[in-house]
Amino acid sequence: MKYYVYALLAFILDQVTKWIIVKKIPIGEERPVIGDFFMITSSRNRGAAFGILQNQRWFFIVVTLAVLAGILWYMRRTIREGKVLLTFALTLLLGGALGNFIDRALFGEVVDFLQFTFDFSFFGKDVDYIFPIFNIADSCIVVGVILIFIESLFAARKEKKGATHEHKPDLT
Repeated sequence: MKYYVYALLAFILDQVTKWIIVKKIPIGEERPVIGDFFMITSSRNRGAAFGILQNQRWFFIVVTLAVLAGILWYMRRTIREGKVLLTFALTLLLGGALGNFIDRALFGEVVDFLQFTFDFSFFGKDVDYIFPIFNIADSCIVVGVILIFIESLFAARKEKKGATHEHKPDLT
């Protein structure tokens, strides 16, 4: 049950921050947090990550419903199996997917506001790279995916270690 509460907390944090942005910062306005490196920038996205598949609202709604059902099914399984890291990763995915789903379903767009700009030199030229603007739900999804990757590495390592011990010849 606690994992569903964690997902709910991620969802609420996402929705509250988006609500604050919508109410307090006009679209396109930027507010520096850490100079030009980190800014709060009110933006809207009618597509997916990095703005791909713009204006495909119903596609995202249908796909997200299927993904949410899959996450819930798999979470029940991982909870029963006691897989803490994997279950927590799925919790973050659930909260993040639900946060962006609600935006798309109700408003046809997702509120984004976290903007990072990286200044660096590349082959002697100064480059400003503005990472695509994102939100708390996106962050939860990315962290969840990273944790799933880490869990899969641990599982593969454990599986390999188990297979190595199973096939050791008996030298007695």
